Amino acid sequence: MMEGHMFGNTMWAGHWLWMLVIAIIVVIPAWRICQRTGYPGWMGMLILIPVINLLLLYFIAFSDWPADKTGVRNE
Repeated sequence: MMEGHMFGNTMWAGHWLWMLVIAIIVVIPAWRICQRTGYPGWMGMLILIPVINLLLLYFIAFSDWPADKTGVRNE
């Protein structure tokens, strides 16, 4: 159907830029939430992986936060 079309097998370059912007918008708050709860900030990167992102949310919501135990916030 699109054999003769110039963009038939490629993705629009703006698509990758848009995906990068969305990833940044999602990762920054997740990184900060992980830091404030006392977990390493890099755990916020897990929010980009399907299914793992749901497990991360449940883990943060229902686990004991290290920041609560020490009374110190990592900001």
